[in-house]
Amino acid sequence: MPIRREHRFFYPIDWPQLSDAIRFRRAQGRCEECARPHLQRIFHLGDGRWWDAETGGWRDGQGRRLRQRLRDEDLLMRVRVTKVVLAAAHRDHDTANNEDANLAAFCQRCHMLHDRDEHQRRRWRTLFRRKAMGDLFQGPYPAA
Repeated sequence: MPIRREHRFFYPIDWPQLSDAIRFRRAQGRCEECARPHLQRIFHLGDGRWWDAETGGWRDGQGRRLRQRLRDEDLLMRVRVTKVVLAAAHRDHDTANNEDANLAAFCQRCHMLHDRDEHQRRRWRTLFRRKAMGDLFQGPYPAA
């Protein structure tokens, strides 16, 4: 995921090199959580299951091969295509802790799941700020 301009100073100056080392040398260009390949278009069902073209089989959200055969309804109604992009993520969400054990190569799905609590916190703060601005400039909200 790209780093927002206002957050750039939280990351070390050599972050691009550190990120490349984690994503491509250690993880070999695959998500460390689900094994999706970097910059490949994959078929997925939206719930974590995805088609691995290299092995010719479906995988679950943790990268394990599915043993059961999928029903035709699952495939025809829900298949989507996504381009996978790997990003380096901090496991403990501390951008100052750049040890190898704390960094992971995640695809965008796994990265969003990993940062879910942070994104929910930001959403609540944004909604609260909007309501406060509305109260300030537009007066009290009408009764429902």
